[in-house]
Amino acid sequence: MPTFSGKYYYAVDPKGRIIIPAPFRGIISSNYSSKLYITNAPFDRCLYIYPLEEWNRLQEQVRTKPRSDEAIRFFLRRVIASAVEIEMDKQGRVLIPAALREDANINTNVVMAGQIERIELWDRNEWDILFDLAKIDKRSIEERLASYGL
Repeated sequence: MPTFSGKYYYAVDPKGRIIIPAPFRGIISSNYSSKLYITNAPFDRCLYIYPLEEWNRLQEQVRTKPRSDEAIRFFLRRVIASAVEIEMDKQGRVLIPAALREDANINTNVVMAGQIERIELWDRNEWDILFDLAKIDKRSIEERLASYGL
């Protein structure tokens, strides 16, 4: 199955909509239904966009986990509870709900980044801060990636 990869820069229109990049639209329309789910990331200040089928897979994984686990309860409250079903219009746009835009500090300029089974949506300023190479412990990250064979 094709996966989401690549990074794209867009602007949020005055109605709170963004255009899904053409390569992502192609993957969605060829392999998935046009319904998507958008939700908060568990820890980062960004949003996740899942195709319906990937969202259903995630829910099935969570459904089998113990609700007595504090981490699972956090995930349910942060990710599942904030999820909203969205659909692409004929121009490939989706509406980002205002509450989610606020949660992720999404203003005008955004970055859409493919993450294999989902898309991340970042405010451009937040993205730039995340990748300030002067603030990243490159050696530690390199060692950890090497431990995964990457």
